[in-house]
Amino acid sequence: MSNSSVSSALPQRWLGVLIAASLIVTVTFGIRQVFGLFVVPMSDALGSGVQMVALAIAIQNLVWGFTSPLFGALADRVGAWKVAILGLLIYAGGLLSSALIVSPTGLYLGQILIGMGLGSAGISIALGAVGRVVPAEKRSLAFGLVTSFGSFGQFALLPVTQMMMGEYGWQMTLVLLSFLTGGMVAMALGMRTNSGAKTAEIADQTTGDALRMAVRSRDYLMLTAGFFVCGLQLVFITTHLPVYLNDSGIDAQIASWALALIGLFNIIGAFVCGWLGGRISKRKTLATVYLLRGVFMCGFFLMPATPMTALIFGALMGLLWLGTIPLTSGLIVVFFGPKHLSMLYGIAFTSHQVGSFMGAWLGGVLYDMTGSYDIMWGLNIAAALFAFGINWMLREAPVSPAQPAAA
Repeated sequence: MSNSSVSSALPQRWLGVLIAASLIVTVTFGIRQVFGLFVVPMSDALGSGVQMVALAIAIQNLVWGFTSPLFGALADRVGAWKVAILGLLIYAGGLLSSALIVSPTGLYLGQILIGMGLGSAGISIALGAVGRVVPAEKRSLAFGLVTSFGSFGQFALLPVTQMMMGEYGWQMTLVLLSFLTGGMVAMALGMRTNSGAKTAEIADQTTGDALRMAVRSRDYLMLTAGFFVCGLQLVFITTHLPVYLNDSGIDAQIASWALALIGLFNIIGAFVCGWLGGRISKRKTLATVYLLRGVFMCGFFLMPATPMTALIFGALMGLLWLGTIPLTSGLIVVFFGPKHLSMLYGIAFTSHQVGSFMGAWLGGVLYDMTGSYDIMWGLNIAAALFAFGINWMLREAPVSPAQPAAA
């Protein structure tokens, strides 16, 4: 039975999975994007420099990355909804730990738990659930929709979080966010599917087969290397843009709105990238996203920082922010099919999160050493050119089981 016939027989089923996965990503990814607002108050409460909090956030990103393929493989085997419930509870526990244990131990414990929660209830689990049930012709667009919901979460939660911090303080704000996360457990039930359903695309390939093909695929390895740059850029901006703007004498409200505009405009950008991925070359679109990021970052860095340039930068970066996700996940499906998407995307996402670690941690180290972010802006711009080149060279075709690691 073809994938389209299975999907058309259960149109409401895949639509329900799409909605449930999108709402979970709205909360888990949206909350993840607000941590830059907590860097200064948490640093003040701990009596530490920016570097300690930046390192904790960097560790969170590493844990997120390294646990994603493990939880992804588990989700591919036992069901995404079960893994998502576990992840949401872990995520809520991490937020509570960060709020209630005001010490270096509490800081690192909280961020480690949050990283595990993101690995087990984040974007890779959602994309895997959606990829298995959505018709092939709608899959790239569906990936863009899930990603767009994550951006909406960023847009909605950043100003709300900033207001809650002003009204209740940073600790109570984290407690309230933990309650919101725990409430998403009900949504995870909506990702339940008939685990016995098989299609021609997913029936035969085992986990071992998928891993062996992935490590031998030159294109998958190049895609994974390019994804490092995405993590480097995104987490550097979300973690350090508020500090960068504060040093330029710009109010914290502007920083929160600049980050919120990233989320708002990425609702459009991620949807458009997903739509384009279903109609033109995914690899060329992905490469162009990285190139334009470099152009916009270079322009922002070279211009004097003002409230207006900060908001414009947020809007422009938002158009490119998470457009890499539907394109990267779409290319993985092109290479290997959808059956093991959660695991294979999770492996690529590990590279992304190593880049995230570097963006958060190295940004803090260089800032404490030099008193500015000049070096990090230069590194991010150069990395964009690297990602453009390596993605442009991909071959957009199914990977043969016998394909060598290099061609």
